[in-house]
Amino acid sequence: VQLQASGGGLVQAGGSLRLSCAASGRTYSSYDMGWFRQAPGKEREFVATIRWNTGSTYYANSVKGRFAISKDNAKTTVYLQMNSLKPDDTAVYYCAASKSVVDRSGNLVDYWGQGTQVTVSS
Repeated sequence: VQLQASGGGLVQAGGSLRLSCAASGRTYSSYDMGWFRQAPGKEREFVATIRWNTGSTYYANSVKGRFAISKDNAKTTVYLQMNSLKPDDTAVYYCAASKSVVDRSGNLVDYWGQGTQVTVSS
């Protein structure tokens, strides 16, 4: 499975961006998908995940109410809509896929995308 993330960029505080993660290769309809981020000098942080079979979503407290994860009907692309962005959201965002579950530690992730930079200016 290959994951291609896109949609990052530079935005002012309060603005919005939508990230996309396209899955290709040997894909499975039961993969859970998610997003993580890593800011300079900080550890990788869980952002959001979506259960592939039920569509249930889970978020980090820091983004709850501002970010929304979704998937397309073909179940090959996952999106992260980011609203009310803050400078603290500045990071490289990585999409992730797991045959079991995208856990908050990322230890159960089987595949990682290449990352897309999000920069929020104050």
